[in-house]
Parts: sequence; C-alpha cells; structure tokens
Amino acid sequence: MRARWILAGVAFVAIAGVGLYSANAQRTAMRAGADLEQRIALGKTVYDASCASCHGAKLEGQPDWRNRRPDGRLPAPPHDASGHTWHHADAQLLAIIRLGTAAVVGDGYESDMPGFADVLTDAESAAVLDYIKSTWPPREADYQRQLSGG
Repeated sequence: MRARWILAGVAFVAIAGVGLYSANAQRTAMRAGADLEQRIALGKTVYDASCASCHGAKLEGQPDWRNRRPDGRLPAPPHDASGHTWHHADAQLLAIIRLGTAAVVGDGYESDMPGFADVLTDAESAAVLDYIKSTWPPREADYQRQLSGG
C-alpha cells in the first residue's frame, strides 16, 4: 500500500514538473515574441531615419536598381522580396550595414552604401535587419533563415 502512495507521489511530481516546464517554456516563447516585436518596431524607426532615403519607404529600392548608372555604381536595391537581400545570410548583411558594401565586397568595388558603424549600434543594425526580414513572404524568409543557420 505504501509503495502505491510513493508511486502516486512520484507520478504527481513528474506530471507537475512537466506542466511547470511547459508553462515556463510558453512564457519564454511569449517573451521572445514580444522582444522580437520590439526589435522590429525599433528597426522600422531606424530604417525610416537612416535607410529609407535610398532604399525606399516601402523597401522598394531605387528605380532601375539592376542597371549601373553613368558613374558605374548600382542604385540602391530593394529590401522587399523583389530584391536580393534575402539571398544573403545575416552575418553578411550585418557586415554590409556596419562597414558598407565596398568594404565587404572589396577589390576596388564602389558603392554609395556607407558603413553605419559610427552611426548605429549593433543592436540597431540587427533591429533594422529584423524589420526588413519581417516583411518577407514565408518562402524568402525560410530560405534566408536557412542561409543564416537558423
């Protein structure tokens, strides 16, 4: 009889532990979602202030962005699904934001995209990327997530 009570107690503790773990996991996921929403909101604010003048208020890029201008440089590309931003991993995109395209590409490449390392914090740069990624359809977002290892 005593063994049954002990087994019942162990089962109760195990079930309660799973329930607590599940509730904690759910709260953590909810906080992560809220954190992501805050980062996206910050990213939109920073994007509007620092990026939209070249890349467009709706992430549409500059007209004829695939064709070089007379100075040999390419216009600013779109960051929506019609562009190629989603073809690059987070690390490369963050490096471009921090250092500028010419520094990342190297080999004498010229670009109007400056580096923002002295203007934006790492958190602001990451938030801009979170905002941009939040606008992509599932296919592009999934592809880019795989490139970024997550």
